[in-house]
Amino acid sequence: MSDADVPVLIAGGGPVGLGLAVELGLRGIRTLLVEQRDGVIRVPKMSNVHVRSMEFCRRWGIADRVRAAGWPKQHPLDLIYVTNMVGYELGRNRISSYEKEPLHPYSPVRDQHCPQLYFDPILRDFASGLDAVSLRYFTQLESFTQSDDRVVATVRDTRTGEASSIAARYLVGCDGAQSLVRGRLGIGQTGAGQLDLSVTIFIRSEELGLMHDKGWGRIYRFIDEAGCWSELIAIDGKELWRLTVLTGLDPDHFDPDACVRRAAGAPFKYEILSVLRWDRLEFVAEAYRDGRVFLAGDSAHQNSPTGGLGMNTGLADAVDLGWKLAAVMQGWGGEGLLSSYEVERRPVAVRNTMFCSQLFYNAIGLPAESALHENSPEGERARKVASDAIKGVSRNEQFAVSLTIRLGFCYEGSPVICEDPSLPPVDYRMTYRQTTRPGSRAPHAWLADGRSTLDLFGPGLTLLRLGANPPDGAAFLAAARSRGLPLTVIRLDDPEVAALYEWPLVLVRPDGHVAWRGETVPDDTPALVDRVRGA
Repeated sequence: MSDADVPVLIAGGGPVGLGLAVELGLRGIRTLLVEQRDGVIRVPKMSNVHVRSMEFCRRWGIADRVRAAGWPKQHPLDLIYVTNMVGYELGRNRISSYEKEPLHPYSPVRDQHCPQLYFDPILRDFASGLDAVSLRYFTQLESFTQSDDRVVATVRDTRTGEASSIAARYLVGCDGAQSLVRGRLGIGQTGAGQLDLSVTIFIRSEELGLMHDKGWGRIYRFIDEAGCWSELIAIDGKELWRLTVLTGLDPDHFDPDACVRRAAGAPFKYEILSVLRWDRLEFVAEAYRDGRVFLAGDSAHQNSPTGGLGMNTGLADAVDLGWKLAAVMQGWGGEGLLSSYEVERRPVAVRNTMFCSQLFYNAIGLPAESALHENSPEGERARKVASDAIKGVSRNEQFAVSLTIRLGFCYEGSPVICEDPSLPPVDYRMTYRQTTRPGSRAPHAWLADGRSTLDLFGPGLTLLRLGANPPDGAAFLAAARSRGLPLTVIRLDDPEVAALYEWPLVLVRPDGHVAWRGETVPDDTPALVDRVRGA
């Protein structure tokens, strides 16, 4: 690939930038990703790949690698509230181990504990193996200009200082919370701003997992006389741990060893690998696009890690934008597809960032009780108060990992979705139910040949004809051919699948979201096809 002229230039080599490169590369779109650092992950900021992201990984063909990385399948994944590791247990959200919990009926996959330490290299190795993708590390984006037909970027080799120019049809800023791309565009941000100052202490210790009687969990959250002050995440289920101070941090008098000892509650052998101070933020960009330049991931939204939605929200950005850019460059997608990106993804980010902030405030708002450590009636009373408060917080935590949040988002209001105006607005407080409501993720069901219905959705659009006697799909095929749109028509006569999909005709986009559904073929099928392809 010539770096001087590429269809898509991606700034930022984190999981979102890599995910976008994969999404484009699998569609044969030549893509250049530039990253100013070396691409090595030294602090695992992210630890959970949730179910929708795992569905993307499954479609990309890397789900097995993600499942094999980083967590023993026999360990439970509980969230455990404790005074310290050798102290009292105050509450627990139980989450079964991978070997004991069967797949749920709504997806062929489930949430997967795979810290960024392992997840990013999997994405990087896969992306680098795609012929259409080129990754350039030690390459910093310095500036860019855009015109009607291109973006011209200046990049600099951080080792040699040599500058060069890259011309691209589109630039996507996946360059993090301090995004140069967003800053150069002058795009502002909305949201609560800085929630708190936090610090992450990354340690290695084999003893820490064995010195207590709580058993293995994924997260240990600590409550003492100062309230809920920190949480510990088991990275590999063996010896790697990430301790995060949630609140109460004094930046002028901070002792990481004292924090580690306070969380453990007893002496043990450990090695501090890194200490990282960072701002806990709630921001959403006021716009996701300016001309030929787009934002995705942390450059577009930042949220508190409580709830585990940050990177996963960004990966969904990458998938949404990726297929739309590819459709436009392949000639069958219209400008309306690119305009729909912000309309679809920004409301999801607003909801997710606000929800994660609420989870953070719920956690640090747990009562501080000075007697929590006491083996006395007053200690029992204090622990009962804490336990009752934790139950309320746990209900919100359970909702955070629910399928309503992770699979239930709906792209209502999108100009490329044919909405049903008779339906009430989506209520995200409700229990998740699979639906073909336009804008929703199409339902999963197992087929007789062992595939999931999600496996039917390819790089183009898919028309499902469901039930015993569905309408013919010839008019859709003819309209698609006249526009150069890749369309696959599939007949599914399984009565259970037909009942799940609700309507006899369901049109599904490449990202697996329903674009339209109907009982009969519309009179003006070409107009419908034009709408969903953004023309």
